[in-house]
Amino acid sequence: MIKDIEAVIFDLDGTLVDSMWIWKQIDIEYLGKRGLTLPDGLQKEVEGMSFTETANYFKERFHLQESIEEIKAEWMDMTKDYYANQIPTKNGVYTFLMKLKNKGIKMGIGTSNDKELVNLVLQKNNIMDFFETIRTSCEVQRGKPHPDVFLKVAYDLGVEPKNCLVFEDTYAGVLAAKRAGMKVYAIADESSFAYKQDISNLADYYIEGFEAIEKAE
Repeated sequence: MIKDIEAVIFDLDGTLVDSMWIWKQIDIEYLGKRGLTLPDGLQKEVEGMSFTETANYFKERFHLQESIEEIKAEWMDMTKDYYANQIPTKNGVYTFLMKLKNKGIKMGIGTSNDKELVNLVLQKNNIMDFFETIRTSCEVQRGKPHPDVFLKVAYDLGVEPKNCLVFEDTYAGVLAAKRAGMKVYAIADESSFAYKQDISNLADYYIEGFEAIEKAE
């Protein structure tokens, strides 16, 4: 798996941590406060967008009066407790990260989430120190499925894209990594089961979880 690989780049939500379920609930509550119902397929439409891009999308689609910063601030207030106290890592994550560290593999994160929430969940689960760099899509020009955030992480790590391996759970994320010229392992997540075939066709490998890597080796 890590032949010719100098760095491993992880997505966060749905990949390292079991958190994708929360965002549908947040959307339901957020829209419900405004007398709106969650449209079918909304999560797929915003998949891969940065925090700011998603706020822009909500503002335009639902004709919201709030500013982009106000929308983001409300989402932050709604999610902070979850990320600080209620979201675990996926099974096998710590063991896998330790294995990569022992092999001298550089590690980074490229996520569409907000940096404050990222830091909260990494610190709570005691995995912050594994990563040399953490970049969000708000720090680059375009979110996933564009390759920008993964290329930024590779640049930070000082590793050529062709020598990077990415772990992702969504189609947009896998596509972003492939467009960056990186090898991609897609990891199963309940939120993306409906698109499993499309994801597995695009990725270099599709795995059910980090424990599957241990068993295969």
